[in-house]
Amino acid sequence: MADASKISNSEWEVMKCIWGNPTCTANEIVDALSERTDWKANTIRTLINRLVKKEVLGYNIDKKDKKTYYYFPLLSENECIKAESESFINRVFNGSLNGMIANFLNESKLSDEEIKELKNILDKKKG
Repeated sequence: MADASKISNSEWEVMKCIWGNPTCTANEIVDALSERTDWKANTIRTLINRLVKKEVLGYNIDKKDKKTYYYFPLLSENECIKAESESFINRVFNGSLNGMIANFLNESKLSDEEIKELKNILDKKKG
C-alpha cells in the first residue's frame, strides 16, 4: 500500500507534472521538468522509479514499442495532500490540528476575504 506522506520534495515535483498530464511517457516528464529545474534526465528517471516502487505511480507498456512506458498516478493529488498534511500535523504539532491552526492564525496576516473564507469553512463544518 502506498504511503503518500513518504514522497520527497523532488518526487512531489514529478507528481505535479504527472497530475497535470495523467498519462505521459518518461521523456515527456523529463522534458517538462527540464524546463523548470536543472535536473538531469537520469535524476528524473530515478525519481520516477522511486515513485513506482512506492506505489504512487503506475505504468503501462506500449504494446507496439515495448521500450515506451506510460506513467499514471495511482493516488490523486488530494490523497497525497491529505496524507502530507496529516504527517505534518503529527510531526510538528503532535497531531493537534487546533495547535496548527492557532499557530497559522497567530503568525499570518490575513485579508478580510481570507478571514471570511475561513469562517465559511468553519460554519460548514459546524453544520
